[in-house]
Amino acid sequence: MDLKEHILEHTLPKHVAIIMDGNGRWAKQKGMLRAFGHENGTKSVREVVETSAKLGIANVTLYAFSTENWNRPKIEVKTLMKLLISSLKKEIKTLQDNDIKLAAIGNLSMLPEKVHHELNEVINATADNSRMTLTLALSYGSREELTHAIKEISTKVKNNIISVENIDDSIINKHLYTQNLPDVDLLIRTSGEQRISNFLLWQIAYAELYFTNVLWPDFRKEDLYKAIIEYQKRERRFGKTSEQLS
Repeated sequence: MDLKEHILEHTLPKHVAIIMDGNGRWAKQKGMLRAFGHENGTKSVREVVETSAKLGIANVTLYAFSTENWNRPKIEVKTLMKLLISSLKKEIKTLQDNDIKLAAIGNLSMLPEKVHHELNEVINATADNSRMTLTLALSYGSREELTHAIKEISTKVKNNIISVENIDDSIINKHLYTQNLPDVDLLIRTSGEQRISNFLLWQIAYAELYFTNVLWPDFRKEDLYKAIIEYQKRERRFGKTSEQLS
């Protein structure tokens, strides 16, 4: 059975966010170092990104490296940064071939200079692509993002640029890292964990949450299809009643 045939084009999520979890456990199960899991996880990234673009999903955001990840062993952090650089170099052809624009959110100033340089190279090279926007959440934490936004808004209030009375959802959105993205429709987390882990807390207010036991290096297009089919089965009420929607 081809799962793709069960996906309805007119109710595709406009924004899919993914917490790519399970690389370390996947490697451990195979008696390998965690780095082996991270390396194989890039294959899943490529397949999911290409599949999403072909389906017609406009935005995909991947939780690639959190602010908390800086606390991991230095050797693992160094390995992840090297892998990020090599992946950006390798995948630029995939992005161009699929007309995908790359973006990044997070406290990017914390990234090593080489990562920053390579990231900007790919962002600039794909800036005119329009089929899909792939956003990498790097050195990202939602609480840090919200704190940053509050500080910026507070400064503008202090300087009489914004009045307190005018602060609403749209003002807050404009000060988030995701200001150019719509709210998340579908949040996927792999590996069986059922946590949000400080990811897009504001943006997932009405997102459908999908948890799967599949470890990220094993996650393929069929798994993405399953998540989207499940999403399309749900009734999204946004605070209204079923009767109001009908």
